[in-house]
Amino acid sequence: MKFETLKKSHLKRNILIGLFVVAVISAIILNFTRAKYRVTQSIPLVNGTINYSKADLNLVAMYQANESGEYISIDKVPDSGYDLNEEKSYCEVNGEKDNNIQIEYSSGSINFLKMTTKGTKCYLYFDENSIPVKEQIIKNYSTLLKRNDFNVLVTNITTGTIYYEDTSKGRTYYFAGNPTDNWVKFAGFYWRIIRVNEDGTIRMIYQGTSANITGAATQIGTSVFNYTYGDNTYVGYMMGLNNQCNSGNCEGTNKTTSYAQATANSYDSTIKQVLDTWFENNLLNVSNKIDGNAGFCGDRTISSGDGYGSNQTNYAVVSRVTRNRQPTFECSNSNDLYTTKSSDQGNKSLKYPIGLITADEAVYAGRIWPQDNANDYLQTGQLYWTMSPSSATYASVLHIGVIGIGGENSVYHTWGVRPVINLKADVTISSGDGTASNPYVIAT
Repeated sequence: MKFETLKKSHLKRNILIGLFVVAVISAIILNFTRAKYRVTQSIPLVNGTINYSKADLNLVAMYQANESGEYISIDKVPDSGYDLNEEKSYCEVNGEKDNNIQIEYSSGSINFLKMTTKGTKCYLYFDENSIPVKEQIIKNYSTLLKRNDFNVLVTNITTGTIYYEDTSKGRTYYFAGNPTDNWVKFAGFYWRIIRVNEDGTIRMIYQGTSANITGAATQIGTSVFNYTYGDNTYVGYMMGLNNQCNSGNCEGTNKTTSYAQATANSYDSTIKQVLDTWFENNLLNVSNKIDGNAGFCGDRTISSGDGYGSNQTNYAVVSRVTRNRQPTFECSNSNDLYTTKSSDQGNKSLKYPIGLITADEAVYAGRIWPQDNANDYLQTGQLYWTMSPSSATYASVLHIGVIGIGGENSVYHTWGVRPVINLKADVTISSGDGTASNPYVIAT
């Protein structure tokens, strides 16, 4: 009896233990089932929310680009003004990137989709909204005007005003007169915006290492256009004959025998060599921000003469800007539109995307030859080169003078050099209002 009583007691205890185990297992199964069908969970942040599938997210590290383009750690999801950098943002499992996880960002909320593994770690990078620089600039000007009369100087302060012209490529916006709000700081240098090209790229002329208005500091130095002058080919930014003189000036003995040879882009002018060297030393590290497709027009269309050898030739740009006063932003001959080798238009002859202002652009800016215009933004108190041919026998190229636009000056004269570049359409302005004291700063 004693043995049987003990056995019943064990049985009762075992039954109680069994019931407890069943209850525990049932609770585990119930909770597992509920967790399986719980689609998302949320992490509340100081600002914004991160939603993720299943309770698998172990770590979220977030970074935001500052004005210098460097990423700094942040503890809240940006609610506006930023885009998720999808190329840099990623999740990893056990140290390996999981490309199946999808990250979505909208209105201060981050969603993680297809996250299935515990211990997933995610790293998020945010960039400022990529508003095209064209829109960033144009929205800052309250007055939009079209000029129809280029016989009138533009000398007044035109702050807050931007002009437009419609071309075969679309609409371009440009500055004229004396604006105080077309300043840019890029690559450590100050620039003035000449115009917003039809494709959204930004054409700028060098202004110096500080906000200089006038003086030699507004140019990178002085140079002849070419040392050799005795052939039509030497009016070109690139030429069909090589320079026959390396210093001083000379007429040269070799002559081109056709317009095609004279306008061939086989050799660099002296001034192009100067600009290429400066680009290599100062802009090569930011060349990914500089466009090579918009190009620079050294228009060699002739109005009289045959355009080769030492025969007298007059180039069409002279009558456009000095007599007819009907400038153009068009470049009628693709062989005269200097673009880089990677371009899909122009002559594809440039090593680097750098050139000079044209005489047409100077007229759009408010200049009239030979009238005095001491109050436009191109006025520096210096004489400097354009890339617009004037005439030959003694190859001449137009320059910008203290008054108007300079005419019959041979290429062997020494004038100032002010580089012109085109910023890509997808660059962004990180700060500034376009004034000399607070220029548009291009994010690099």
